[in-house]
Amino acid sequence: MHPAFSVIFLTTLIGAGQGLFIALFLTESLGILGMAPTQNGNFLALGTLTSLILLGLGLIASFFHLGRPERAWRTATKWRTSWLSREVIVLPAFMGVVFLYGLAHWLDFNPTLFTLPGDRAVLVTVALGTVGTLLALALFVSTAMIYAAVKFLQEWHSPLTVVNYTLLGAASGFTLATAYAAWSGAQLLHVLASTAIALTLLGLVTRIASLIRNARIKPKSTLQTAIGIKHPRIVQKSQGFMGGSFNTREFFHHKSEGFVRAVKWIFLIAAFAIPTILLAVSLLMTVDPTNVLIAAALIQYLGLVAERWFFFAQANHPQNLYYQSVA
Repeated sequence: MHPAFSVIFLTTLIGAGQGLFIALFLTESLGILGMAPTQNGNFLALGTLTSLILLGLGLIASFFHLGRPERAWRTATKWRTSWLSREVIVLPAFMGVVFLYGLAHWLDFNPTLFTLPGDRAVLVTVALGTVGTLLALALFVSTAMIYAAVKFLQEWHSPLTVVNYTLLGAASGFTLATAYAAWSGAQLLHVLASTAIALTLLGLVTRIASLIRNARIKPKSTLQTAIGIKHPRIVQKSQGFMGGSFNTREFFHHKSEGFVRAVKWIFLIAAFAIPTILLAVSLLMTVDPTNVLIAAALIQYLGLVAERWFFFAQANHPQNLYYQSVA
């Protein structure tokens, strides 16, 4: 398939935003349970604002691959059968809950504006955090199922697609949360960095599993089935016209096999190997690890952009059996 950068940025940005929100709510929950230092409302409010910005940027990116953006609202009407419709519904709902969660913590940090009794304030933020986490997970599933539900694209039609979207988004969010905690001085480095490492390594395992699976796929469609002729040897001589068309532009990436292989190694190194090493180094450092963790978050995000490009490029659309060449 032809990778659309609007979709690449949509999926990677909202994935990081979802993962960051889950990480923030985890820190609040651990603080309430006494398993980690309790964080003030300002830390959680600013972190939630960052999550909301990432989600907003992803939403903006989504409009660039729409032919008629003013009709985007209509996609929500097919929620009974369309995963895209479900994503369109869940994303703004999640953003709304994220906003309320951040607002609740900001108001709690600024008691001159609004106050609630301590126990009631905790109940409000925990309720919003729980609903937000469930919506984040639903959004991971909805986004991934847009692709996993496409049966004729065998590279996508696998439970690993859902698993990888969830793990990679969560990993990038936790790495970002670790950098944010170090920058803000929160005593959360070990719990967040350890979780980020675990998610990154688990994501590496499942992503390699999907690469192995896709390398072993036997295409269900052949050149014979594409044109309805059973002859054992068929070679296309011409497409029938001298210029390109929608079919030759939109269903193939137009890059060499060497380029695609290079992107695969780039994302394996940048999205998994380097962030894991930097996160591990941060746990051993005796000086401020903020710059190292910021580098880890940036490198991992760029690696995930490459990973998502590869994800789309690797899908071999059956129509390419027929449109093999322009002339």
